Amino acid sequence: MIVELALVGALGVGYWAWKTRDPQAMRIGDVMAVVAGLIALKMLKGNAPLALMAFAAAGWWIWFRRGGGASRPVIGDAEARRLLDVPADATPDQIRAAHRRLIARIHPDVGGSADLTSRVNAARDLLLQRHG
Repeated sequence: MIVELALVGALGVGYWAWKTRDPQAMRIGDVMAVVAGLIALKMLKGNAPLALMAFAAAGWWIWFRRGGGASRPVIGDAEARRLLDVPADATPDQIRAAHRRLIARIHPDVGGSADLTSRVNAARDLLLQRHG
């Protein structure tokens, strides 16, 4: 049973690394969520309430890692262009350059605002998404 759990856990971790394309982004909580899910599967027949708690813990961690509860600012096209000070026909390189210049001035590490930084990041993401 232990060997089977370890094998399935290793496969789950490998799948996560392949899916995210960044194995260094994996945290111990990710591995623990996979293990909790596997243990819950094994316990489902014997102790259903405890198995459901393990499933809930694994599900919560996945929700949390995907940004659950974190709200991203809603921003329109015109506001995004105004915020980054780029023209309507700006290329992705121009958008990225404008973003870098602005972030260098307003980032919280240099005394700026976290809220404004998140709005600027949302503006960049929106314009790059619209462009590509």
